[in-house]
Amino acid sequence: MELGLKGKVAIITGGTQGIGRATAERLAAEGASVVVCARRQELLDEVTGAIRAAGGQAHGVSADVSREADCQRIVAEALKTFGRIDILVNNAGTSNRGKFLEVPDSTWQADLDLKVFGAIRLIRGVIPEMRKQGGGRIINLTNIGAKQPKAESMPTAVSRAAGLAMTKALSKEFAADNILVNTVCIGLIKAGQHDTTAAKRGVPVAQLYAGMAKEIPLGRVGEAEEVANVITFLASSAASYVTGTSINLDGGTSGVL
Repeated sequence: MELGLKGKVAIITGGTQGIGRATAERLAAEGASVVVCARRQELLDEVTGAIRAAGGQAHGVSADVSREADCQRIVAEALKTFGRIDILVNNAGTSNRGKFLEVPDSTWQADLDLKVFGAIRLIRGVIPEMRKQGGGRIINLTNIGAKQPKAESMPTAVSRAAGLAMTKALSKEFAADNILVNTVCIGLIKAGQHDTTAAKRGVPVAQLYAGMAKEIPLGRVGEAEEVANVITFLASSAASYVTGTSINLDGGTSGVL
């Protein structure tokens, strides 16, 4: 299927590992030029180098999206390098969670700055460019806890829920500009943080994933590439009538649609 991504330009935050890297590689493979954003320059060099070696177009931006100036610089570098912005994937984030009475203000603020204000500032930066071009795609990464939060899940459940509300509101406000805004709500997906957890527990990561999979109806933890496939669909011409929606990508775990 032709996805209509050739010649498009995509910004992907948190783009050097896991879902972000898989998304950057998949979009580049479909013909999009990708602006990969993350804090560590060595990882940016690795990812962009791999994409170029595979025949794709990639530019790396070392940035912290919790900082307003860095968000502005990401947009400016994308325009300077590729001349347009068609797709924004807000993937940067962490999973800070704890007992409500034990979470300090500093943790709340850092979480909101990264996942809420980072997305707000980047969206604010790309919408004028998308309007000029006659449309665009914004995909926000959230998780199923945003819809069905558990105890001791803050601040991440709150910041992710904000992402859901922002997605719905923006989809209505900018529909007339053909700017489509959606979110992917992930469940358990293989990621570097699980490698770290396994190492701390002194168990093989495969054993950790096997234990996690017991809670998932499909019986396995998801792959980053599976998330990238859905993001790529939402960014493509195949999703031209999809906006203001959330897609659960969780192997059937969530109890809500």
